[in-house]
Amino acid sequence: MSDGKKKSSKDSWVTYRPEIKILDCTIRDGGLINDHQFDDGFVRCVYQTCLAAGIDAMEFGYKADKKIFAPSQYGDWKYCDEDTLRRIVDDNPTDLKISVMTDAERTDYHTDVLPKSESVIDIVRVATYIHQIPTALDMIKDAHEKGYRVTVNLMAISTVQERELREALDVLARSEVCAIFVVDSFGAYYSEQIRDLTKMFLKAVEGTDIEVGIHAHNNQMLAYANTIEALIVGANRLDATLNGIGRGAGNCPLELLLGFLKNPKFDLRPVLECIQNVFVPLERKNQMEWGYRIPYMITGILNQHPRAAIKMRASDTPDDYVTFYDQMVEEE
Repeated sequence: MSDGKKKSSKDSWVTYRPEIKILDCTIRDGGLINDHQFDDGFVRCVYQTCLAAGIDAMEFGYKADKKIFAPSQYGDWKYCDEDTLRRIVDDNPTDLKISVMTDAERTDYHTDVLPKSESVIDIVRVATYIHQIPTALDMIKDAHEKGYRVTVNLMAISTVQERELREALDVLARSEVCAIFVVDSFGAYYSEQIRDLTKMFLKAVEGTDIEVGIHAHNNQMLAYANTIEALIVGANRLDATLNGIGRGAGNCPLELLLGFLKNPKFDLRPVLECIQNVFVPLERKNQMEWGYRIPYMITGILNQHPRAAIKMRASDTPDDYVTFYDQMVEEE
């Protein structure tokens, strides 16, 4: 029952933390659906939307090694060459930070990541599995020495023993990164687990300038809830995508996150306009599929990579959920 007192802005303090920053990974994560073959018009629309909405950073794609990933099979955003980026952003005379992802053991980082003085890129995000940490540390050092802000995404941690995770965090907390991200690669975590993990990450970086971030997948329709949970506990770096686009079940929807934050520096309207004018027609044409589907739920609850569900959705029996469930359980 109301006590008749008017609420103050302090009642919503969590939405006004000035240190909270949003990174849009629409093009990078969405590109996993179509081999990064977005045309320039689509990418430019997302860029302009991020600018209009007040988003802090935008991730354009990967810096993938062309000796591993043949350019004949992938679009420009798999590589994010300097000329490619400048077709969209020119010299990026804005406050929006430009980000790319470098995958451990899949990036020729010594060659393909140019010195910051020669690049429009601001942030290099290193993605690594636990067993790749030695390589990731060298990638972090290389990007930092070249002048970039560097973050790290610890992938598939739902499959990692707690002792290994703590050891990895201890090492990364002594590296040159400015943020470490909790990554729910399989969409397997529930909010209480995200809460505990975020606290673990925060404890690991205590006494440093390193921040904690969250990158959530939507296999169990919890990407948004889990992002909020991490935020409330103390994560300041939040990943999201327009309309939740991303491989398989997709990611935390940017529009939901902006609606929750209610921060005057963000503007929801340009995001809704882009979704209405670009994403809705894209879905209607059935050119790309993403978002919650029961096969992704099944891989999520079984803590499995969604590749099996993606393959099943592309088969002649995309809705044979029971057979798929039986097969996945049998493989457990």
